[in-house]
Amino acid sequence: MSIKPRLVALLSTLALATQALAAESDWNTPQTPFELFGNSYYVGTHGLSSILITSPQGHILIDGTIPEAAPGIAANVRALGFRVEDIKVILNSHDHYDHAGGIAELQKLSGAKVWASAPSAKTLENGKSSPEDPQFGSLPSLPKVANVAVLKEGAVVKVGALELTPHSTPGHTAGGTTWTWKSCRKDDNSERCLDMVYADSISAVSAPGFRFSAHPEVLKRFERSFAVIRSLPCDVLVSTHPEITALWERLEKRESQGERDALIDRTACEMYVEASRERLRKRLAEESGN
Repeated sequence: MSIKPRLVALLSTLALATQALAAESDWNTPQTPFELFGNSYYVGTHGLSSILITSPQGHILIDGTIPEAAPGIAANVRALGFRVEDIKVILNSHDHYDHAGGIAELQKLSGAKVWASAPSAKTLENGKSSPEDPQFGSLPSLPKVANVAVLKEGAVVKVGALELTPHSTPGHTAGGTTWTWKSCRKDDNSERCLDMVYADSISAVSAPGFRFSAHPEVLKRFERSFAVIRSLPCDVLVSTHPEITALWERLEKRESQGERDALIDRTACEMYVEASRERLRKRLAEESGN
């Protein structure tokens, strides 16, 4: 299947997913945890992603979904055979209720250190979103997170042999962060390593009355983020809302249809960006009355 038809399909998926987000469907629906590749696992709910990356020296968790889902994430970690107490670091994509709401509880359960971008760290600690956020005024507050460490630009987060790189991808929020790392496993007596991408939301969603066309600084953030994600080495992509990048369809192909590499798609980051860019174009057209 060529890139263009797949992009059209992804645009349709993104439109449907956006409608689902408004209804908060599946945000706390349990999801059986599973291996993404090698030492990387999906431990979130059916509607919200949370990723566990493991090592003998300790683990890293990205995102905590909603507060109500934190016990389920912890149960998923245990179901995979790992200890919650061995999570040494918790990271965040962006500081909205549906991705950061469970971090405070997961920090208490694990004793992990929480790292976030400077804008996100402020929100996590005080529990309230920034006026810079396009959704400001329409977002629920968060359970406050204690002692959030601020990521420095270009800094790599390390736990044992694990190395996760943050990439600033603002627009959806001021402090949005996309994460990349390598995961390896033994395949046919040789080691195979893939570039993993956990992409932050880059969708043009706002509170009522907010006009993206009136905020050129936000549009510049989006363009920067589009360029960053498009440029990433990208073998396996997972987005904060898994359905947006068709994770469940790809998983079905792997688990039920025997397509061993169904989660691997080196065009996925490009398509994710183009679908998000098209949504922004449509939003700007709506604002101009076209």
